[in-house]
Amino acid sequence: MVKKKAVVLSKECVACGCCTKVCPRGAISVYKGLYAVVDANKCIGCGKCAIACPAQVITIVKEGDIAC
Repeated sequence: MVKKKAVVLSKECVACGCCTKVCPRGAISVYKGLYAVVDANKCIGCGKCAIACPAQVITIVKEGDIAC
């Protein structure tokens, strides 16, 4: 089974917090009111955050494809 994780394109994030409200694991937080940050250790890759994001800046990727 391929593990998936959420990735936020932080420069495009509008920090609305919609993703934080739908994340079942509390894996997303808004950093200093500027952009969302995903805790990869908590993220289960369900994709709820990507669906909820009005700016469409959250992507679900294979765990090995995450750029640091």
